[in-house]
Amino acid sequence: MAAVDYKALKNGGFMRQIQKDRFSLRLKVVGGNLTADQLVTIAEIAKKYGDGHVHLTSRQGVEIPFIHLDSVEDVKTGLSEGGVLTGVCGPRVRTVTACQGSEVCPSGCIDTYPLAVEISERYFGKTLPHKFKFGITGCQNNCLKAEENDLGIKGGYVITWQKDLCTLCGVCVKACREGAIEINDDSLSLIKEKCNNCGRCVKACPTEAWEGKSGYILSFGGTFGNQIAKGNELLPIIHDKETLFRVADAALTFFAECANPSERFRAAIDRSGWDKFKKAMEAAYAGA
Repeated sequence: MAAVDYKALKNGGFMRQIQKDRFSLRLKVVGGNLTADQLVTIAEIAKKYGDGHVHLTSRQGVEIPFIHLDSVEDVKTGLSEGGVLTGVCGPRVRTVTACQGSEVCPSGCIDTYPLAVEISERYFGKTLPHKFKFGITGCQNNCLKAEENDLGIKGGYVITWQKDLCTLCGVCVKACREGAIEINDDSLSLIKEKCNNCGRCVKACPTEAWEGKSGYILSFGGTFGNQIAKGNELLPIIHDKETLFRVADAALTFFAECANPSERFRAAIDRSGWDKFKKAMEAAYAGA
């Protein structure tokens, strides 16, 4: 009997259980979205090859437990025929998570799911010194907790006040949770250092006196496992995908070149120095 390559199985999403020759299979779920047909396929596989249930992970993933070693190839074939792909484990870019974003949520500042798909197509499964997680959230409500990810992306607006359209009704003042907008006599002022780019003023204004330009707020080096650290925002808000992907490319290159084996992204930055990392991100941001 040929030896079982457990490392290869894990790389393909099959994680060993405590039960002998049983695996929990992690599936590829991009941005938390599955079609109804994919759900039917997953249910059928879970009934036929598992114990009839699935597990929903904390990162929008789906796992099918209790798959026997002898059924691995049949499971992969059945899932593929139903349009379902297996996930990955180990030191590589993991499944991209995302909230529903501006296409569904009234608070959303960016369309999150198409971006999650683009990021997944570009980076998913890429081998790195350790696991690497992307998380996308549509606004400052931060449902996806962007700063917990190695690279977090949060939607936001850069806002502009158009005086001629403003009636000084005060709706924006009430909408702003940061206290960044004030009305004094017959004028309005924006305290820029308080503005967090949430865009609530834009969405609340009845006369469209606030104009918002959407963009991406990036955070780097978040972890929420054995070591807990909030990702740091180092760059101005990014308004185009070309710059976004240039910065993401630079971040993964930094990780690949500077990290020790089995070292998380955050630890690699801490050891190499945040000043060095920030310079690399600023150069990518500027297109250098």
